[in-house]
Amino acid sequence: MQVPKIVVVGGGAGGLELVTRLGSQLGKSGKAEITLIDRAATHVWKPLYHELATGVLNSNLDEVSFQGHAKNHHYRFVRGSLQSLDRERQAVTLAPLLDEDGAEILPQRELGYDYLVLAVGSVANDFSIEGVGQHCHFIDTAEQAESFRKAMLNTFLRINDASSNEQREVSIGIVGGGATGVELAAELTKASDMLHNYGYTDLEHSRLNIQIIEMAERILPPLSEKVSQRVHKELEKLGVRLHTETSIKKATAEGLYTNDDDFIATDLSVWAAGIKAPPFLSELGLSCNKNNTLNVSAAMQSVDDERIFAFGDCAYCPQGEDSAVPPRAQAAHQQAKHLAGNIKRCLNGEALTDFVYQDRGSLVSLADYDAVGSLMGGLARRGVFIEGIMARLAYSSLYRMHQMTIHGVTKTSLTMVADSFNYYLKPRMKLH
Repeated sequence: MQVPKIVVVGGGAGGLELVTRLGSQLGKSGKAEITLIDRAATHVWKPLYHELATGVLNSNLDEVSFQGHAKNHHYRFVRGSLQSLDRERQAVTLAPLLDEDGAEILPQRELGYDYLVLAVGSVANDFSIEGVGQHCHFIDTAEQAESFRKAMLNTFLRINDASSNEQREVSIGIVGGGATGVELAAELTKASDMLHNYGYTDLEHSRLNIQIIEMAERILPPLSEKVSQRVHKELEKLGVRLHTETSIKKATAEGLYTNDDDFIATDLSVWAAGIKAPPFLSELGLSCNKNNTLNVSAAMQSVDDERIFAFGDCAYCPQGEDSAVPPRAQAAHQQAKHLAGNIKRCLNGEALTDFVYQDRGSLVSLADYDAVGSLMGGLARRGVFIEGIMARLAYSSLYRMHQMTIHGVTKTSLTMVADSFNYYLKPRMKLH
């Protein structure tokens, strides 16, 4: 009897957790052949990208090698990007893998599947606004976060070079007052202080001008008003300037133009306003909505093909009338666990069960300065408000939960011990 082939495209939080579960439950016993496809060689938990972008998180210490992880968790890793889908032949085609200079490393390849799972996440939505793609940094991938970090260090050095007369205020514009924009602003404040303490630049906190531009009437619009107001107040204490009910109509190398005809001069601009699924999903022959998200049933099964599943930010998974699973890390975590069970039900010829999202609350980290959020029902505005040390511990536990899912309790415990040593032995930010 031929062993069924399960192919998962996308090694983000959800995809990696799914193949870890499937590898343990099916791959280890030889009941299925599990394959993970991702264009990157390593995994970094996406909610930490804002720390990666400022150098506070050292990717060399926190990234997970897909190849090494695959060996330890009974699945196969294939590096590449999904190019096309042949549903009739049940095969996916991967685009040629190129190096940084455009030279071909691996040619175009084809992989067959019995069950295909799409977990490719999301990308920033620039809404086709003029100049955004050319003049704003994005933080959708670890590579983009690293690119911003280098640009930030170079900008701080150039503007605060003691041998020049150019020393002045450094201005950073962040478009989008959601969790990513808010957390990045706080981390940038922390990064500037640390760079000054390490003697990397002469930049002082008072000469860092961070501005958040948010289209809604308040920052963190999906969260409760109490959380939003508290974060707003804390950011103002850090010197962050907030522009609410303000949208961008054009981006240039010099700054951002608002729809009110104001101009915000920036040395660095970051786009963190809105998300959409990767555009290539709309070219696979599967039904999508306007944001390229794939239409799936509540069981996360494609409405077009019973052998294809999708979850996370790239799928529109209905939850009642006119609502869907929100694009959040905790949702992907819950979906990965449920989908592993549904795939096992497929293999056993059993009926699939619908996924029901459980909102565990929302937490926002403001670097080392504070953390704010609500537990149990944050989006429904019924949560228990927490802040300070309790919120910081709750926020850090989210990452540890992810680590426990992909590594197990023992390795995660040892990692926590190693992290505590690194805290004292190594610089607290990446300086090169």
